[in-house]
Amino acid sequence: MSVRLSALQIQPGRLRYVACFGYDNRVRLLLIDGHYYVYRSFFAIQNLSNSRGEPTNAIFGFTKTVRRMLKDLRPELGAVVWDEGLPQKRMELQPAYKETRKEMPTPMIPQLDFIQKLTPLLGFRNIALANTEADDLMGCYALAACKQRVEVVLATNDKDLFQLVGPSVKVYTTAKADLSSPKDQFALLGEPEVTTKWDVPPKLIGDVLALTGDSVDNIPGIGLGRKTAAALILEYGSLESLLANIDKVKNQRTREKLVNARDQILQNRKMVELDCDMKLPLKIEELRIKPDYPKLLAALEKCEFKSLLQEVRDEAMSAGVGAQGSLL
Repeated sequence: MSVRLSALQIQPGRLRYVACFGYDNRVRLLLIDGHYYVYRSFFAIQNLSNSRGEPTNAIFGFTKTVRRMLKDLRPELGAVVWDEGLPQKRMELQPAYKETRKEMPTPMIPQLDFIQKLTPLLGFRNIALANTEADDLMGCYALAACKQRVEVVLATNDKDLFQLVGPSVKVYTTAKADLSSPKDQFALLGEPEVTTKWDVPPKLIGDVLALTGDSVDNIPGIGLGRKTAAALILEYGSLESLLANIDKVKNQRTREKLVNARDQILQNRKMVELDCDMKLPLKIEELRIKPDYPKLLAALEKCEFKSLLQEVRDEAMSAGVGAQGSLL
């Protein structure tokens, strides 16, 4: 395979870093971290329900967000990827993995079910595997897409997925802190932006996380902040090199932390490594975005989203009533 690479580290069945072809007006694949956007929508919008008293805040937020992505990015291919249990490998390494996460709020449960049924109507395929996290699946698809010269946009806030960023893989964000101008509505974070955000290039983010841990996933750190960890990794070039030269670390307290927590650090590195030893549930060419306007309108009518309904009706009219065209 002849590819232009800036960095590529692949162990058997595992992806350490993806960096393939640069963008050149190729087909674009949008991979959406489903649970992240459902949770974000649920907590961002309060007190929204239909006339039957059924909560619809997460449904409304998720639908608006996905439609905005379509407008911003105009992808030809897309999928919403879902967590479905926890991987045995990570649970064996750290049984307390994600143990501190709270239960899903009761009003969100029926909305999640509705959203997963709504997703195909918006034109996207749902993708999930038993005992598999979304970030691993997204990694598998990103790697496969790179090999097929398909550019990839990851819509997520997952720290681990920033390791994937390369010339053909970017992260979609609407966070104000990531926008280059207050006038911008969204940003695509590539290697320069991710390097600025993390103080290390994407290929070294996993090394930084091995030192800092991740409180969101209940992965224990060793008492180093992200700035300190990033500075160490940059100074020594990699986690492996750092651990091989602990005696050269100038700060005594930092040196002691590294010595005492060596086994924890190595375990953490395995925890944050994306596992791509999986067969794709659906082929990339099966992910072409195909909205079903009639069924989408019927579903949205149940939620009583008046303005959103009108937007979709107008699009359906433009595409032709009952047409199976691309949304937006």
